[in-house]
Amino acid sequence: MEADRLNSPHTSAIFIDVRGHQLQFCQDPNSKHLGTTVWDASMVLVKFLERNCRKGRFSPTKLRGKRVIELGAGCGVAGFGMALLGCDVVSTDQTEVLPLLMRNVERNTSRIMQTISDPDSFGSIQAAELDWGNETHIKAVGPPFDYIIGTDVVYAEHLLEPLLQTMIALSGPKTTILLGHEIRSTTVHEKMLEMWKRNFEVKTVSKAKMDSTYQHPSIQLYIMGFKSQGNTSEIVKQMAQQQTEEVGETETKRGSDEDESKCGFNQADATENDGKVDKKLSDWEARRCGAMAARLLRDVKIT
Repeated sequence: MEADRLNSPHTSAIFIDVRGHQLQFCQDPNSKHLGTTVWDASMVLVKFLERNCRKGRFSPTKLRGKRVIELGAGCGVAGFGMALLGCDVVSTDQTEVLPLLMRNVERNTSRIMQTISDPDSFGSIQAAELDWGNETHIKAVGPPFDYIIGTDVVYAEHLLEPLLQTMIALSGPKTTILLGHEIRSTTVHEKMLEMWKRNFEVKTVSKAKMDSTYQHPSIQLYIMGFKSQGNTSEIVKQMAQQQTEEVGETETKRGSDEDESKCGFNQADATENDGKVDKKLSDWEARRCGAMAARLLRDVKIT
């Protein structure tokens, strides 16, 4: 039901608690640009960081002062996850999305600074324009970065190559890449992983490492780094060669159906009582119901 959906076309803001701070992200689901909506993978990534920040590579002692760039930031949720761990974050997107992104950055930074007990525990976050592959934009943000993050940045195959080129241009030999992705097309997902594994060591985060509430079978988190035997310049050369080899090739297969076993709403997403689904859904469960309904209705034609 529309009333049960958290993220409907009428929802102007999403609230999420991160490390004791209630953050508010303004959004515009009615916009013609996908970047003005808070997508669920960003919430999964932020809650993953929160759950794993007590020790290890995502602890504030390890992250404080690290330079982070967020690609396709949209409303800016994931960037705040890193800033609240002490990182200096540049959240980037296209020019059409920047006004909303800047608004969220300014308002949430103000909220945090008013309530935080230790100012040093919060790094910094700023918004900047970055079109993938634009050398001027890439140079302006000042690579290389210690971390590159992004969530739901790829939804179509034509975006894969520009994203890869941009990640490489922003990287140094020790850059870590942390990406969240919701599987909507198995074709795009498989092509994406194939391309990434060609250039990076790719590790998939297990569900056990994620927040117990903010996770879903269709949402994956990946941690990546450059392969030890290569460096960024060598990889750029390999990419150019691969592009040359791929010119003129035609696809023999293009999947159009989603893998509902991976992407679908399953029994774990709701509680049942006497065969009826409990309607007291949490905000997160309501979002997942809405996402599933959107997939089911995608191909329905009303006559």
